[in-house]
Amino acid sequence: MDNPELLSKYNKLKEYLSSLGSLTVAFSGGVDSSFLLFASKDALGENVTAVTVTSEFVPQREIKEAAEFCREYGIRAVTLTARPLDNETVAANPADRCYHCKREIFGMIIDFSQKNGTGAVAEASNLDDNSDYRPGHRAIAELGVKSPLRESGFSKSEIRALSKHFGLPTWDKPALACLATRIPYGDRITAEKLAMAEKAEDFLRDNGFGQLRVRIHGDTARIELEEKDIPRLMQDDMREAVYAGFRETGFRYVSLDLKGYRTGSMNEGIDIS
Repeated sequence: MDNPELLSKYNKLKEYLSSLGSLTVAFSGGVDSSFLLFASKDALGENVTAVTVTSEFVPQREIKEAAEFCREYGIRAVTLTARPLDNETVAANPADRCYHCKREIFGMIIDFSQKNGTGAVAEASNLDDNSDYRPGHRAIAELGVKSPLRESGFSKSEIRALSKHFGLPTWDKPALACLATRIPYGDRITAEKLAMAEKAEDFLRDNGFGQLRVRIHGDTARIELEEKDIPRLMQDDMREAVYAGFRETGFRYVSLDLKGYRTGSMNEGIDIS
């Protein structure tokens, strides 16, 4: 890598991780948590444990890819099961839903780490996450969960660059978010809606689309794609295939967001002041 400053930054991250002695990493299989887990393994060897929490909020393909990553790198992996929809506050989907959900999920991970002696708990938010409305960060701070990448000033682009340098399969993986983000605040979250979003997004990915979201507005799907992918979706054969596929998934109407994909689009209509 022709970036000695970035490699030096990585080595400092390793030094910090080594100082912890052992670590439990909340692992989703995404770009950031894969990089953090790799760095933790690099620094701590066998003294790192990956904990993946499954629920209706997490796509099944992400669970499988997370397990494959741990197998490939020889990392101890544990799976816990959460039921966030049993929490009435979470199911009601207020603007601070993520706070309540993160409190529950990280509470489970902390309980596991304390019972099994697997060290401090860390999560993989990065510096760029500070630019969006993320109430889950409050829960992380309250619970004392460590955020090594954010605390060390790593941006998303730096994480991708280092992931590519180290040959991680996730270096160019599309950004992910839990399925609850597909439903507007105030609209009740149900397992049926989450499954519809997951199936619709799987349909698009199986047809070669990369970074995307399918947002649910009643019986209408709102597709967010990167600008470069919009023309291909609008080709007659693809447009008709997507419409038919989404109808089978349970949507009555299918729409394309002309602004395209962007993180946090569901936050655009709320007051976070």
